[in-house]
Amino acid sequence: MNPKVFFGELKRRNVYKVGVAYAVVAWLLMQVASQILPFFEIPNWVVRLVVVLLVIGFPMALIIAWAFEVTSEGIKSTGAADAAGQQSRGVAWIYVVLIGAALSVGLFFVGRYTAAHGTVRPASEELRRSKQGERATAGQEKSIAVLPLINESGDPKDEYFSDGLSEELIVALAQINGLKVIGRSSSFRF
Repeated sequence: MNPKVFFGELKRRNVYKVGVAYAVVAWLLMQVASQILPFFEIPNWVVRLVVVLLVIGFPMALIIAWAFEVTSEGIKSTGAADAAGQQSRGVAWIYVVLIGAALSVGLFFVGRYTAAHGTVRPASEELRRSKQGERATAGQEKSIAVLPLINESGDPKDEYFSDGLSEELIVALAQINGLKVIGRSSSFRF
């Protein structure tokens, strides 16, 4: 089969338009699901289910776009629409894509704005939390211990690599102000 003819047929049957519109609307739905569902304390598996269903639906939407045409008289099979000389009007898909893109961009900026500012609490609750935090950390210093990394390559010659990564991690963490890093000899005993 000639690829040029095949891609021309995809374009004629509006498979490209359906694919782009589906991708934009699916992305918008995934963004809404990831932003809104946790707000209502709906479990994460529901968000994952929405994503899986949208991914599974994509090839189905492409197959349906290949097999059927939306004409002024309704939905017809592509063969019947070709025989009658009818073609779908592609204007509606452009509007779907533009509206979906606008909603996606809007949701993106709303998510960025709300994530940057966090949730708003009453001042009395904020003051109470800060006093509890001060009491809990008074006299306590933040500390961390880096446990040795394990060489899972099976080659004993690569042991130096896992030891070197542990050393570098200790050095990098020691650069953080206000953080006490337990020494290598103390933490490697564990």
